[in-house]
Amino acid sequence: MKPKLVFKYLSLFFILLCLIQTIAPAAASSYITPTGEEGLTQDTSMIQDEMHKFDRNMDVWFMLMLVAFLMLFIKKFEWGVCLATLLTLAGSFISHSAIRQFVLGQAWNQDFIIMGIFCAITVVIAIGVFLGTIKTWQYLLVGILFAPAWLAIEWFMFTYLEGVVDPGGSMLVHMVAAYWGWGALIAIQEKRSFEEPFDTTTHSVSFVWLASMLLFVLWPSFVTALLPGDQVTWGMITTYMAGLGSVVSAYLTCVAFEKKVNPLVYTYALLAGMVSIGSPLISVGPWTALGIGLVAGIISATCFIKLHPWLCEKAGVFDVMGVHNLHGIPGIWGAVAGAIFAAGFVNIISLVGVIVISLVTGGITGIILKATRGEMEQKDLFSDDSIFLGWHPDPEPLPFRVADEGTPGNTLTSKTVE
Repeated sequence: MKPKLVFKYLSLFFILLCLIQTIAPAAASSYITPTGEEGLTQDTSMIQDEMHKFDRNMDVWFMLMLVAFLMLFIKKFEWGVCLATLLTLAGSFISHSAIRQFVLGQAWNQDFIIMGIFCAITVVIAIGVFLGTIKTWQYLLVGILFAPAWLAIEWFMFTYLEGVVDPGGSMLVHMVAAYWGWGALIAIQEKRSFEEPFDTTTHSVSFVWLASMLLFVLWPSFVTALLPGDQVTWGMITTYMAGLGSVVSAYLTCVAFEKKVNPLVYTYALLAGMVSIGSPLISVGPWTALGIGLVAGIISATCFIKLHPWLCEKAGVFDVMGVHNLHGIPGIWGAVAGAIFAAGFVNIISLVGVIVISLVTGGITGIILKATRGEMEQKDLFSDDSIFLGWHPDPEPLPFRVADEGTPGNTLTSKTVE
């Protein structure tokens, strides 16, 4: 079957499911404001917990959008990253919600929505591994296929195993994103990525700086979203301390290896401490968290500078955004730290299981993506040209302004066309 026909039938099926839900309200789970129920702590009510989680919920949605800007550095591939993010979000959140409601029988509340956006932010990170190597419509398919895999991993970690410690998602979010993405990458086998120059501009890298710094500020909302109110402050403290650790150590590592700071390496690696603190989040104190962050920054920057080129060459595939260096290896370090300071050996079992299940399910998805992608010309890889109307790789003068004589053709001045 041709890829266009596959997309057509998948789209119709997806729309049909949405329409069935719309015209069959009896099948819907109505939301009832919880009143008169005790909350997660003795001095809070359920409604207070719901309002407490509302702000964190919104912050995580904001963080997901910022992930797009964290990947927005390729000169000719910026709008496409944003569109890929939105399509992946839609596919994964809707699919995840449908499974939770109609298969698992769960009701809609703040926890329901938070878990849905956790699923979505995981796969949005994951597409960074193979971003730009599949067709635009396939990002919607990626999101739909990812949700059941993520729910299976969640079941393995917290139902099949007992005692796994991962409140901030070092494993469930970051490791899954890296190794599910790598599973798909290996199956897709797009070797032409090595030929791409990945040209950047100052403004595109500035977007990455802005996204990274805003993510740093918002990160405590992400890792404490499901915690009871009496643990939130502690989670905030350890998160910021771990983050400050990687801010320092990533800088020192960059300078030690290359004498100057590579802005793309640093803007990613400075977040490594916050990735790693996810598992031991509320099991360590501020200064231990700082130490975890210091180690994470060194590991992440070193992986970007040294491991990344070697690993991609040996594997024969290219991790476009270096997801393995920020989310994979620091996620493993976080799981190990969780084992050391809280959970013991069960975290190591979880770590291994997460890698295996993620690679396998990601590989299956990659096979489907490769089979449905069809031919994709080199010029369409990492490019907005084939996707958008009005796309131009270089700045163009506004139609109502002209350049002064003697100035470069694309330089705008205050001289106005009459």
